[in-house]
Amino acid sequence: MSAAAAALRPTEPLPLPSGLSLAPRLKLLLTFFRADLSVRPVDEWQLKTALLAFLRDPPLSLPVLPDSDLSVRTLPDLHKRRRDEPVASGVLHVRDLSFLRPRRRNGDDEEEEAEEMTREQEEEKYFQWRSSLVEKLAGIELNLEGVKFRMSVEIPPSDDFRAMKKSWENFYASELLSSRNPVRKIAKRPRHHSCPGNLNISSDDEWGAKQDGTNKEIISGLNCKVWVQFENYDDFNSAMQALCGRSLEKEGSRLKVDYEVTWDHEGFFRNAQYEPVRSNLEERNSSAHGRKKHYTSRIESDHRKRFRD
Repeated sequence: MSAAAAALRPTEPLPLPSGLSLAPRLKLLLTFFRADLSVRPVDEWQLKTALLAFLRDPPLSLPVLPDSDLSVRTLPDLHKRRRDEPVASGVLHVRDLSFLRPRRRNGDDEEEEAEEMTREQEEEKYFQWRSSLVEKLAGIELNLEGVKFRMSVEIPPSDDFRAMKKSWENFYASELLSSRNPVRKIAKRPRHHSCPGNLNISSDDEWGAKQDGTNKEIISGLNCKVWVQFENYDDFNSAMQALCGRSLEKEGSRLKVDYEVTWDHEGFFRNAQYEPVRSNLEERNSSAHGRKKHYTSRIESDHRKRFRD
């Protein structure tokens, strides 16, 4: 996978086993503010319809933009918000990036792919288009039957590979020796692990409880955190580049899964070196002690109920 990820272009998917793939897309976070003195309630449907029309018409003319790729949600307690606070938020996905590949017309007035660009050229074209789109959307005003709203646009940090790479290079500036050597803190193997890599998965039950109700479409049962450790910096860099700006899709299904990816700021694997390793015997003794304690407690509880004065 590392070789395929290293040569991956920003407009092509990365196939995975079991019919899965990492499909490229642009994700933008939208925030809406009032642009006048009106106190009328925010109509989500009107706001979404007006924005879709703006995106599909010139000068933007996004080629393929289904209604489902734009979501708008009003924020709670609008009557308590100050004038400069947002009243709604949204997420825009642009999934069809095929127009970024160069095309030319043949004699039959049909389009065909022109001479293929290099990976670096296609990357540069993609980033230029993304910056241009963000600039055109930032600060626009939408007029909904006399009520005006101003919109701000932000690229999610987990989707901006260049900014993320710069952040970890600055953080580990003294430890990044070369692209051929392992990163001492990012990819150092814990001493008590004998395997070449390490993968940690834990459920995040509190994640859904932290939400303010704006992400109604998120299924709380699917929330989890995954830590992956790399021994080689090139593999780490390629994996991060492949994961940024993509959604997980399954062949034959309309389900699309978004995720957030970042690097280890807190030294998760470094701290794991100093955690004591419990033997299987200690774990069995601990679990047996817990069962015995629970069993005794239940008997004592029943005894008190049965022979109560």
